[in-house]
Amino acid sequence: MINDSIYTFILIGIGGTIVLDIYAWLLATFFGLPATNWLLVGRWVGHMKSGQFIQPALPKAERVPGELIIGWVVHYLIGITYGLILMLCVNPQWVQLPTLLPSLLVAWVGIVAPFFIMMPGMGAGIAGAKTPNPTVTRIRSFAGHSVFGIGMFLTALALA
Repeated sequence: MINDSIYTFILIGIGGTIVLDIYAWLLATFFGLPATNWLLVGRWVGHMKSGQFIQPALPKAERVPGELIIGWVVHYLIGITYGLILMLCVNPQWVQLPTLLPSLLVAWVGIVAPFFIMMPGMGAGIAGAKTPNPTVTRIRSFAGHSVFGIGMFLTALALA
């Protein structure tokens, strides 16, 4: 029973990530808004093995072999992690009749990670303060996390 729940919530995290990727593709295709560059995420993570956790100028940092693949794998592992966090936050019966609020709350609280870990580590400052337009960066991050939360909910509905 517990193993089934773990696998279900892993799928919920993957599903939420897929929905987020579709959303990013739509924004890029129809509105010209750039999606997250997973290659740079892979570069950032790739440099961690040598103890470099902060990259003040990540695009200029030395390339890492397989950085694009690393970035995409990390992206999906983060989605799976959020799915497992959701599992810890809801009643096990939630998957039989899922509701939107728990998945949105996990996604919204989870915005702490990009604001205080990823963005600073990748040279963008706390909550994107060093980006050209921090307000837009924050709104886009919040919107993406909202779409991800909705995606986890929709995946749970499909699995119910």
